[in-house]
Amino acid sequence: MNKIFTIGSVIVVLSFLVLLFKPFKQKDTPVLSASSQPVPTQTVITSLPSGSEKIEVIHFHATQQCWSCITVGEYALKTIEEKFPEEFKNGTIVYKDVNGELVENREMVNKFKASGSSLFINAIKDGQDHIEEDVTVWRLLNNESQFIDYFESKLKKLL
Repeated sequence: MNKIFTIGSVIVVLSFLVLLFKPFKQKDTPVLSASSQPVPTQTVITSLPSGSEKIEVIHFHATQQCWSCITVGEYALKTIEEKFPEEFKNGTIVYKDVNGELVENREMVNKFKASGSSLFINAIKDGQDHIEEDVTVWRLLNNESQFIDYFESKLKKLL
């Protein structure tokens, strides 16, 4: 019985060593880093009305923000400033950076039903609020130009 156990143990150990030291096959195709892989173009789908009188873009966040939370706000503001300078200047498009943890912002958090870090758009038409959270922006954070293209297209649909 000991002889069978010993032979079995040796076979298991040798199998393990063969698997451990077996050379890995090189891939013929180059590996792209996560940030250099192309992101599919995002289709702009929205229930917000076109022909809006005013557009509010509200970035809700916590006191302590991670890279993603900071970047969503930066890219949204950059899109507005660069692609809609006149609308930003005259107040047709407004950007607000709101710390949802502060008591003074509780009313706005409740109005938008915001929870955690989020980006909301309020398209105001005929004096009525039309509020929608944009969750697509989070998938575009690793590609600034695609984020800006997507967000610009979304805002253009609302004007």
